[in-house]
Amino acid sequence: MKKSVEILAPAGSFESMKAAVAAGADAIYIGGSRFGARAFADNPLEDKLLEAIDYVHLHGKKLYLTVNTLMKETEINQLYDYLYPYYRQGLDAVIVQDLGAFSLIRNEFPDLPIHASTQMTITGAHGARILKDLGADRIVTARELSLKEIEKIRDEVDVEIESFVHGALCYCYSGQCLFSSLIGGRSGNRGRCAQTCRLPFEGRQAGKTIGKKDERYCLSLKDLCTLDLIPDIIESGVYSMKIEGRMKSPRYTAGVVDIYRKYTDRYLTDGKDGYRVEEKDRKVLLDLFDRGGQTEGYYNKHNGRDMVVWKEKPSFREANQPLFDYLDKNFVENQLKEPVCGNVIFKVGEKAVFTLLAMGHQITVLGEEIQTAQNQPMTEEKVRKQLSKTGNTSFYFETLTIEIVGEGFLPVQALNELRRQGFLQLEEAILSDYHRKGQDRADFNVRKSNAVKNKLTHRKITVSLERPDCFSAVVKNPDVQRIYLDAAHFNPKQWKSYGEECHKNGKECMLTLPHIFRTHAERFFEMQNDTLKNARFDGFLIRSLEEIDFLEKNGIEGVNVFDFGIYGMNAQAQDTLLTLGADEITWPVELNNHELEKLSKPGELLIYGRLPMMVTAQCLHEGTVQCDKKPVIMMIKDRIGKEFPAKNHCLFCYNSIYNTDPLSLHGQKKEIDRLSPASVRLQFTIEDPMQTDAVITSFADELIRGNNIVLPYKEFTRGHFKRGIE
Repeated sequence: MKKSVEILAPAGSFESMKAAVAAGADAIYIGGSRFGARAFADNPLEDKLLEAIDYVHLHGKKLYLTVNTLMKETEINQLYDYLYPYYRQGLDAVIVQDLGAFSLIRNEFPDLPIHASTQMTITGAHGARILKDLGADRIVTARELSLKEIEKIRDEVDVEIESFVHGALCYCYSGQCLFSSLIGGRSGNRGRCAQTCRLPFEGRQAGKTIGKKDERYCLSLKDLCTLDLIPDIIESGVYSMKIEGRMKSPRYTAGVVDIYRKYTDRYLTDGKDGYRVEEKDRKVLLDLFDRGGQTEGYYNKHNGRDMVVWKEKPSFREANQPLFDYLDKNFVENQLKEPVCGNVIFKVGEKAVFTLLAMGHQITVLGEEIQTAQNQPMTEEKVRKQLSKTGNTSFYFETLTIEIVGEGFLPVQALNELRRQGFLQLEEAILSDYHRKGQDRADFNVRKSNAVKNKLTHRKITVSLERPDCFSAVVKNPDVQRIYLDAAHFNPKQWKSYGEECHKNGKECMLTLPHIFRTHAERFFEMQNDTLKNARFDGFLIRSLEEIDFLEKNGIEGVNVFDFGIYGMNAQAQDTLLTLGADEITWPVELNNHELEKLSKPGELLIYGRLPMMVTAQCLHEGTVQCDKKPVIMMIKDRIGKEFPAKNHCLFCYNSIYNTDPLSLHGQKKEIDRLSPASVRLQFTIEDPMQTDAVITSFADELIRGNNIVLPYKEFTRGHFKRGIE
């Protein structure tokens, strides 16, 4: 039995789009002039993108527009006008990351399908269910998911699943990377990633270099290649097999699509038993692009040293020119045409009748009246020669029947006009299935939040802890009103006693849930369900959409504080977070103070802490030493000597790489007072108890008592509080 499946190709340009269609892609994803996660691709402007929408439809394909960046308050107001012409033209879907954009599109373009971007870090059925309920037609899974996890989504949520099958792998979970942003102001969440992870780093632990000297590309992953897994991927429930590469050439796009078309069709025709991959085709993919080898990714393993490049890419590789010539000739330069069945009737004294049938549409056009020939009457050969000149149209004649009654004559110019009108009307008939009428732009107004931030005379100081040995230094501090305890590092056997100690000292006790909520985490919290309820936490710091649904399904109640990684970059996004169950929102760390001021909802402002620059399924400790399931802190040093702490959270099997210097908003009391956050958070990751106590005391002295302070640390960063991002 044949299974339905889509090959989804990348296009960073109009030329790449055409090459992908010619090579056999079922759908194309492409960015426009704004809001796309590949800002430096050769994205087409409006007129060319409108042409691209028509082009794919004339060939029976689909086109999806990437609108997968986070949007500031001043930008989301422009989204409707940006999308409107593409919506009218028949755009097949939008790929979205920002929850505000998601809400706007669902409300204003209710019949436009939304695909939840991989940037939304969907790692399981819980998150997929939430987005389905919000109105997502398709979920683009995180690249790190296994086949079993995808199967679980398929079995539990009635939603289309799209997963990556080929191309670059990010070291970080997509949507959770701040590396490029904090280092150089180029935010991956805004389509401007500088690919910092592709640079060399030196692993260090306890002041000593670890790992081999020639293995410095520890954050650079090999490219994904899943030819051998195509049957398993399709059978796991993946409908759309996505190829990465919007920054690559039309030749690359055509070559990869051609190979995946071949093997997808082989599976659909011959089934799993008749499926095999030819070695020459693996070589073709490597000849098209080779970063340092290929990997099957995470489909059958959680992580692994063999997925990492480690060594520097050779500076020169011999090009496969015959392959490139083949791709150029057959796909890049070749104009794809669709078959048409035509019929023409020329009868003296009557108008010419021209009928065309293609792609389920039949049209008939009338031409000029057929005259009686004075000299040489028309012949079938001459008529066929003239009408078969389909030129720049999207069609060619598969069959053309010509019926000439009497000795008639029609000027060449009239024949050409008959042909032109025929194909023009055929195109219009086909495209009419896709074009939408839309609504008057004047009807649109961005939904504004009614909430107004009140100026707070007293604000709450909260403290987030990863190290249990710091708890005693915090719990008795009278200036702290809330403590977040990281579930990855605080033993559940002591959860209840931690909570009791907090309550005895007049503090709220909250449990910080993991950045990544997957099978490891779900099993852990299911096993600890009774312990969790008995601990009587006041609430939870939620870092993943998955956790919202999990807590609700398991009847676990408390104050839900959404962390900054569940982005509320604009008022509409914040409204959506509240509908999802947020009682409190952590303000985004990529907005500057002026942009934060535009947000309508009060929130928690991070004023101290090492920001997690990367959250990854890979493990630096495993890759450089071994997997001993012992959490350690190691450092990676970049080319200019900056060291970044990396911590492995073994309980949930993921890594965090932190910024070299902590964010610190000391000396910013005036700006903080103007923003009037509901609370301010001090976030401790690698600090010891003495450092933790000193930092809390210094900020409390400054913000509460208005004292001048001496900083207990030398190096720090303002993060994006002053400079923001593009």
